[in-house]
Amino acid sequence: INAEDPKSFLPSPGKVTTFHPPGGPGIRVDSHLYDGYTVPPFYDSLIGKIISYGENRQVALARMRQALEELVVEGIRTNAPLHRDLVRDRAFAAGGVSIHYLESKLEE
Repeated sequence: INAEDPKSFLPSPGKVTTFHPPGGPGIRVDSHLYDGYTVPPFYDSLIGKIISYGENRQVALARMRQALEELVVEGIRTNAPLHRDLVRDRAFAAGGVSIHYLESKLEE
């Protein structure tokens, strides 16, 4: 998850007013965010990683969909909406998308 505008990918520095990471079985979150944290404009915009796993791809994707719905980051813009869209995409869920998948998805 990046502190970026989900459409333009421009950085979105500022103060995080609310941070609620997802949790549950098969979910791991690596992040340095907390309520009141100020995302600086000078560095990489990465603010966290959400990792899901499961017995198979379908289970891992279902867990990731739920985790992305539970994620709350307020005060700054993030690219979480893009990730939510991607994990709901049928082609992505089926697997085997090309290296041009994201580029073509963004053109839609």
